[in-house]
Formats: sequence, C-alpha cells, structure tokens
Amino acid sequence: MSMAEGETHGDPETGGIERTLADPKLEFALACKDLLSAARDRKLNTFVQVSVAHPTEQSLTRYANTEVVEGTRDPLFLTGVTFPSEYPIYEETKIKLTVYDVKEKSQETVLPETTEPRTNTGKSLLGCSTFQVKDLTKSKEQQLSLNLKTLNGGKKIGNIEVSLMKMGEIQNGEADHITTDTQGQKCALVCECSSPEVISGKDNLPLFNTVLKNPIYKFYRFPSSDSKWICVREQMSESSMSFHIPKQLLTLYLKEDTRRIEELKELGDLSPHWDNLRRSVITHYEEMVSVYQENLAELEKYTGPSFKSSCSKGEKSLEFVPINLHLQRMRVHSQKLKDALYDVITIGAPAAHSQGFKNGGLRRLLSRFETEKKNTGYQCIYYSPEKTAKAKEILSSIHHLQPLMSSHTDLLLNSARQHSAESLKSSLKILTETTELFVHSFKDQLVSNALLALYTARPGCANKKLTEPQNDTDTNESQDQEHAHQITRQDSIPHHSEYDEEEWDRVWANVGKSLHCIIAMTDRLLEQSNSTNGDRTDASASDLITSHINDDWHEQLYPLIITLKDCVEEVVDRAKKSMTFVVFQELACGLPQCLRLTFRRDMVFSQALSGLVCGFLIKLHSSLHSQSFLQQLHTVGLLVQYEGLLSTYSEEVGMLEDMAVGISDLRHVSFKITEATSDDYLPVLTGRREHYVVEVKLPTKMFELLPQGIKDGKLLCVYPVFFNVGINEQQTIAERFGDTSLQESINQENVEHLNEYYRLCVDKAAPDCLQLFQEQNDLKELLENLHQNTQAKKRKNVEIMWLAATICRKMNGVRFTCCKSAKDRTSMSVTLEQCSILRDEHDLHKEFFVRALDCMRREGCRIENVLKNMNCRKYAFNMIQLLTFPKYYRPPDGTYGKIHN
Repeated sequence: MSMAEGETHGDPETGGIERTLADPKLEFALACKDLLSAARDRKLNTFVQVSVAHPTEQSLTRYANTEVVEGTRDPLFLTGVTFPSEYPIYEETKIKLTVYDVKEKSQETVLPETTEPRTNTGKSLLGCSTFQVKDLTKSKEQQLSLNLKTLNGGKKIGNIEVSLMKMGEIQNGEADHITTDTQGQKCALVCECSSPEVISGKDNLPLFNTVLKNPIYKFYRFPSSDSKWICVREQMSESSMSFHIPKQLLTLYLKEDTRRIEELKELGDLSPHWDNLRRSVITHYEEMVSVYQENLAELEKYTGPSFKSSCSKGEKSLEFVPINLHLQRMRVHSQKLKDALYDVITIGAPAAHSQGFKNGGLRRLLSRFETEKKNTGYQCIYYSPEKTAKAKEILSSIHHLQPLMSSHTDLLLNSARQHSAESLKSSLKILTETTELFVHSFKDQLVSNALLALYTARPGCANKKLTEPQNDTDTNESQDQEHAHQITRQDSIPHHSEYDEEEWDRVWANVGKSLHCIIAMTDRLLEQSNSTNGDRTDASASDLITSHINDDWHEQLYPLIITLKDCVEEVVDRAKKSMTFVVFQELACGLPQCLRLTFRRDMVFSQALSGLVCGFLIKLHSSLHSQSFLQQLHTVGLLVQYEGLLSTYSEEVGMLEDMAVGISDLRHVSFKITEATSDDYLPVLTGRREHYVVEVKLPTKMFELLPQGIKDGKLLCVYPVFFNVGINEQQTIAERFGDTSLQESINQENVEHLNEYYRLCVDKAAPDCLQLFQEQNDLKELLENLHQNTQAKKRKNVEIMWLAATICRKMNGVRFTCCKSAKDRTSMSVTLEQCSILRDEHDLHKEFFVRALDCMRREGCRIENVLKNMNCRKYAFNMIQLLTFPKYYRPPDGTYGKIHN
C-alpha cells in the first residue's frame, strides 16, 4: 500500500481496508531558517513537501504538504505531519523533506493523486534533506536540524528543523519544552500528560472502533496570545452507522407494514365501497413493501466504502443512507486547557434527493396533504393526525401487551401448580400491573367511536335505520356511495338504532372484573393455606383429605384465568379492528399520496437517525467521566443541535423542508443503555414509526460508570433543534427577490424548543448540575441574544449559527453541521468553528486566526473529505459565488474551482 493510498484509505470503488482508531504513530513539526533566494530582491513564499521511502523500496511516495508561509526566509510551518497508528512506518523508513518557493499562492496546489513528479511553473525547488525515523525518535532532544541542499551540486540553501511531537502521551508527568521562533516571537511548545477523564482508555476502544472507521489525522501548532504553543490534532472519521442503521430501520419498516397488511385483511367483511378501498390500499402497501425489500437487499449486498459519497446522493439503491456522514473532531492541548475535545458530526442534508424537489419537501407536502384530506368528501372518514397516531399507538400496545398477558397468566398457573405462596404473590403482582397497563391503553373514546364507524361500514348497514347523530368532534363520517345522499360529510357520527353503544364498555370492563376475581381467589387460597398450616397438627385424616382438595390452587384458578384470557381476546379483537379502521381512513382518503409521503418521510428519517445514533455514541463515549452530562442525560435527555447552510431558493427549499421534518421526527427516538454480553457493540433498533428505541451496548467497565437509573433501563429522550442560515449566492437571490419566510419560521420555532430544553434542565437537574447551569450566567444572555437574532431581518445572519453552536456546547449537546453534501459549505463552517474555539477558549493569537483558518482549509481534514467525495482536492466554488459568501466562509486562493456534483 502506497502512502498516498494510506492517506486516502484505499480504492473508493472497493472500499479499501477499514482502519481502526488509535493515536497516531508519529507526529512532527517543521520550520526552516536562513533560506536563500535566487533573486535577492524577492521575498520567499515557501512550503514543504513530505515524501516517504520504505526500507524495502527505492521509490518515494508523496505523503503530505505544509501550508505556504509568505514573505520570510525563516518560515515556521503551522501544519505538522501525522502518521496514523496503522501506517507502515519503521525506524529505517526514510523521510524526504523538499522545500519549494511559490511565486503565487494560487499556483500552489495540494497533493496530486499520483506519485509522479509534477511540473509547475508557479513554483521552484529550493532544496531538500532526508532523515531516517530513528534519527528523530532516538535523538536526545527529539529534534533534528538538517541542512537543505540543492539538487545540482549540493549547495546549502538553509536549514530545516524537525521537532517530534508527543501530544497527549504520558511522560511521567514531566513537560517537554522546545523553544522556537515564530516571526520574532518565542513560543515554548509544551506537551504534557493528558487528563485520564478526557482521553479514552483501552477499555473504550472496542466501542469506539465499532462506531468509527478510517480516520484521517492532521496536526497543527498555533501560537497563543501569551507566546505559548497550542497543539491541535484534527481527526475525521467515517461511521459504520451510515449503513448499519438504515438496514435495521428498513427491516422494521417491513415488519410494521407487513403486519398492517394482515390487519387490513383481518378487518372482516366490509360493504362494497369500503372493500374496494381496502383492496386498493393493500395493493399500494404491497408495492411499497416490495420497494423496501429491494432497498434492503441492495444494502445487504453492498461492499463499498463505509460512507455514501456526495456523488451518490441521488442513487436509488442508497436513498436511505445518509450522505457523507463523518465525525469531525478537534483535540486541543494548551496551557489554558490541558486536553479538550470538540466534536461535530457532518452530514449531507437528510432529504429525498433521489425523488427530487419539484413539488417541495415534506413540510409543505404534509401540510398540503392534510388540507386535501379534510376535503375528501364522502369517500372516507376524517381523523386528525393526532387521532391516527393514537390508533397506531393502541395497535402497538396490543402487539406488545397481549403476549405479555398470556405469558404472565401462564406464570401464575405455574406458580399455582407448584403451590408456592411467594411465587404466586409475585406472579399475581406482575399480572396485575400488566393488566392495568392493558386496560388503560384502551381508555380512549376513539375506540368506541371507531367501533361505531366500523359497524356502519359492514355489509347491509345501508339498510339499517339511522337515528339523529350525536355530537362528536373527534371524527367525521360518511356512508357508502349507494346512500351518500342520506348522510353528508359532517362533524358527527350517525348512530344506528340497532348498535349497542354500551357493549364496548362492558367488554372492556370485563377484563378488569376478571382480574379482580383472580385477585380475590388468590387471596382466599393464600388465606386458607395459612389457616390450614396453622391447624394441620390437630387435623384428623378426613380433614386432611378435605384440605388437600381445597389446596389444589391450579384447579381453582384455571377457569378464572381462562375467563380473563377470553375477555382479553375479545377486547383485542374489537380494539385491533377498530384502530385498524382508523388507520385505514388516512390511507383510503389519500391514495397514493399518503404512502408516497410515508416512503419519503421514512427515507429522510433513516438518514437523520443514522447521524443521530453516531452522534449519541460518540458523545457518550467521550463524556462517560462527566457526572454533570450523565445526570443531565438521565433526568432530562440529550440535546442535539443541527446547523443548516441550505439556501431558501430553488431545490434547496425542498431539501430544507425535508430536513426540518426529519430532524423534528427524531423526537420520537429514545435511547436505552445496556451492559454488553459479548464483543458485539453495534446498537440495536426496535419499535415502530413514531416510537423507536435504540439499545446501546457498553462494555462492563464503561457501563458501571452510569447513574443507577440509566443502568436500570430508563429510556433517554432526544431534544432536536435546527437552525438554518443560507450563505451562498442562491441565498442572495432569495433575500433580494424571493422568500426567506421558511428559514425564519424554522429558526423562530427552534429557539422556543431550545428554551424549553433549558427550562427542563433548570427544573429537573440534580443540585450539582443545577449549580453548573446557574454558574453559566451567560447562557440566559446567549439564549436571549439568539432569540433577538432570529427575529431580526438581517441578511445571512450567521451569528445565529455561532450563538446556537455555543449554547449547544455549554449545554452538553451534540453538534451537527449540514449543507447539501456536507462537503464544501460544511467544510467552511466547521473549520471556522474550530478556529473560533481556539480563539475564544484557548487564546489563539489574534494575528494567527486567518492563517490557522487557511491551514485547516488548505491542508486539513476537510480537503481530504472533498478528495474522498469528488476525487479532486478542490472545493466546489467559483470566484463569483464566493463574492456573495460571508467573509470568513471563503476558502483560501488555490483551493477552489467549479466541480460538478
């Protein structure tokens, strides 16, 4: 494997070899001194190209570049060189350093995709030097000073200094000081031991390696305002969740929809009108199930990279997979904060890219569908989205609780057969609790109303005599076509004189009565048992025979259990059919649009959920030693904040509408953390639409760190918030000639959601966590500032993004950044965020802010992301576009060009 291949992680067509995560094997920084220029009157603009030669190979492989440092004979390069842990580098490996002078910075292009020599009239070779790895690692000061010589004649043109970096390694508590000069400023480079609470140990690596794949590392050193070095390691990794979650979700979609088809078939006889609608619904459902099966089959046989590139965003076979999902991590070691991690999940906009946006996105389409559904006319009964959701919830409860009821009644009978008093009490307690849940789940007027509606849909119902309708604001009803003239669409249910409205109440109440009979019999048996045991020593033989007969608990309880089971069966049959009929209405009055919207929503949700699970796992992994985070997670839930950079013009409006719904739907997701019983740490997804649970499995040592409530299985809630600010040229058009109301509405709505989460934290937090929030007095001020900015009519108000990101970090949230492909605008945003953090949290020298920004954009992980996606090291911008971008969202010269994606 060549070094170029190692850095780009193998052949993108085959996926290459997946790499695991561990700290880099070797890192060093570079600086030159006393460089000579061919022309005395010309200032040098230099960069260093790093090449590698293996002990068994003669040829050199180009590996990395530094940034260009302008106008000095003593350049100190901020971009270091990193070799990851799995890179095949040895003590005998030779490293060649070649210094180039660049006439124009725009002429300097980053690493080519080949290892062939490159001719470039914009640069000239000044000199080079070579060393072996062991020369550096075994040197006393772990620093080399090498002569730079020209190729022709070996003339010395200056020196190059190589400094070994040991960021975060334990060095027996001693600091390693290296002094160097950066434009006249002395900076002591300090690499001290890491805090064990921050840096993950070996026990955590299996979980981390389960989530993240193929890391890329970059290293920088930047001066602080007090002339100390800030060491920065940038990391970008793919996530196995990109494909793992969609496959699980598609399996659950198939299970749910197949069950729905069976429920529709089990509705029984219906009048011709309703039966025709049912057949139509089943046909469309079966078509959708077939598409899900095809999608799942495609993902099961997929063997490519562990991320979906931006070039594949419209590919049908991968439409449930998130675009370009990566972890972007910055680890900082400075005098102010010894070790700090800053994570952002980058992901392409969760949207139906394969379907297009000609008619808009989910937010608009769902609103339009709901309006049309209300105006359907006589064809079907209108139930509100809330009522339909309630019907689905009841159906889910039936499928969950009925098997539990059967299991617990069998357990009670088994306890009776064993004649165990303690076991009988315990079994009865469990059965009572489950039965109460069962009965409570049907305590809704919707069930009785739906039973009446189903009654009217049976064959021959048209010939029944109707009474005056009784007011019922929950549902609207209509009759078959053959008697549509008798009953018009109305906000009431027509009542039939032969329909017994109280029958459901009796059937439902019988379950509770049956349980009470079982409780009473059990109490009597236990009481008789205690009495018999007390008198057994004085009993005659005849008394003992009578007692033996009375002691047959199984015989006494068996008929009561059968009665309870029969009552439960009758309730389930009626409730299941009535709730299926409610769900049937939404489908019947909206075909085929209803199922098309379901499919689109499922697709968008799959992409959003994949990113969420990745973010949750990484946050949990990096914050296990933070008691404030764990208590906040336990008592309130997890804040996840999405930053969108989509414009409100053309097709990106539809993307934004899809994304807003997809992120909002994450409210229906809960996490449950369990102790792993094997080496399989992949999360497991269960549930149904509008209620999914993600089971996260932790190694024992990590699981033991959790609060007891989480260890006991408490479901952990998710609070998603989403803020969007368009920054490109299309947003300029939207602001001047179009409409930005969608963006304004989304931002204003989510300020309220963020405030709600803050209030919950203050109200529910444990005393120590509450004190933490109260100490952060600026949180209230930041929230108020954010609110004001979302109300302000200001063009490209990126301050909304900065405020939302800052609030998220202060509240232990998970950060997401998205644009169409998570490639170009996203790269500008995350690099700006990283440099802003270095400035605000680590005292980055103000004169080096822009230079640090350029380093990260020119030589950092994000240009590697562009290469992985487009096979080209150019951000997809042109100069005209960039004139419309906010100042700090523009890439450095020479790093952009128009790319068709």
